[in-house]
Amino acid sequence: MIIGVPAEIKDNEFRVALTPAGCQQLVADGHQVLVQSGAGTGSGFPDDEYQATGGDISPNAQDVYARADLIYKVKEPLAAEYGLMRSGQTVFTYFHFAASRELTEACVESGAHCLAYETLVVGNALPLLTPMSEIAGRMSVQEGAKWLERPFGGRGVLLGGVPGVEPGHVVIIGGGVVGSNAARMAAGLGARVTILDTSLDRLRFLDETMPKNITTIYSTPFNIRTFARRADLLVGAVLLQGARAPVLVNRQLVSEMKQGSVIVDVSVDQGGCVETCHPTTHADPTYEVDGVVHYCVANMPGAVSRTSTFALANATLPYARKIARGPMDALREDTALRTSANILAGKVTHPAVAEAFGMPFQEAASLL
Repeated sequence: MIIGVPAEIKDNEFRVALTPAGCQQLVADGHQVLVQSGAGTGSGFPDDEYQATGGDISPNAQDVYARADLIYKVKEPLAAEYGLMRSGQTVFTYFHFAASRELTEACVESGAHCLAYETLVVGNALPLLTPMSEIAGRMSVQEGAKWLERPFGGRGVLLGGVPGVEPGHVVIIGGGVVGSNAARMAAGLGARVTILDTSLDRLRFLDETMPKNITTIYSTPFNIRTFARRADLLVGAVLLQGARAPVLVNRQLVSEMKQGSVIVDVSVDQGGCVETCHPTTHADPTYEVDGVVHYCVANMPGAVSRTSTFALANATLPYARKIARGPMDALREDTALRTSANILAGKVTHPAVAEAFGMPFQEAASLL
C-alpha cells in the first residue's frame, strides 16, 4: 500500500503524523511511504531523515493525495484539501466532525473512508485521544497562567501566590484526562484547584490520588455558576465521545466572572463547553468578552510539536500498520478500530456525528 503523509496546513500546526522511525517500520512491513517535502520540519525531522529510513519525498500535497491509498495525518482536512480526497481512499486523522457540518459534508461527498483518532475506543479508554489530551490539559494551565498576566489583559494574578498572598483559583470543568492533567499542573504551581465532574466514582478517584490543594465538587449548574464566579482561571475540559461538547457556561455566567479572569476551553475543537468560545489560532489566540480573556486555540498541542508528534505517533502507528494491510479487513477484524469509522464510502457510520447534523446513520459493520 502507498501511505501518504501530507504537511499540515492548519494555522501554526507543526506536528506530523509519522516519525522517521515509524516510516522505517512501515517500509519494513512492505509499504511505500510518501512524505510531503517539509512535512516533518516543524517537529525537527528533515526530509533526509525520512529518506534514510526508506521513505520517498513528494513535492506537494496534490501528489501525495493523488498517489496514496492511505492518508495519514494529524488534523482534519481543511477546505483546500477537500477536493484532494477521493472515493475509496482512507484518511486516518483527527476529524472532530460534530463541530463542522462543512467538513462532514465534504468527506461524505468525497466517498473516502474517514477513520477518526478521537472516537477509537478500547474498553472505556480513548487511546489515540489520550496523549493529546494529556498535553492540552497541561498546556491549558501554562497558557492560562501567561494570559492572567496584566500585560496580556489578565487580572495580574500569579497562580502560585507568594507567602502572605493567596494563590490564584483554578476551576476545571471535567475530571477526565484533560481535567486531571490540568489539575496536576495547576496544583504543582501552588494554585487552589477545584475540579467539577458528574461521576462520583471519578471524583473519589481524583480525591484519593490528587495533591491536597485540589478540591473535588459534584458538577451541577448551581455549582458551576458558584465556582466560575470565583475563578481566576476557568478550564473547559468536557468531552462527549464523538459528539458536540455540551454548553455548560453560558454568556450570562461569563459576564458574572471576575474582570481579567481567563477561560481556556480545551473542548473548543468539539464545539466548546463555554457559549462565548469560538476557535482561535496560535497566531491570534485570544479575545475578550465582557472583560474575560478567552483562549480557544483548537490545536494547542501543535505548539509543542516535537513532544506532541512523538506522543501521537506512539499511539497511532500500531493502528496505521493494521489499516495499511487493508482497511476493510482491518475494520472487520478489529472491533476497536471499527469504532474510529466515522464515514465509510459516503455513509455516516458514527451515531453522534449523524445526530449532530440530522444525517442518516448506518452501522459500519453493515458496510464491511
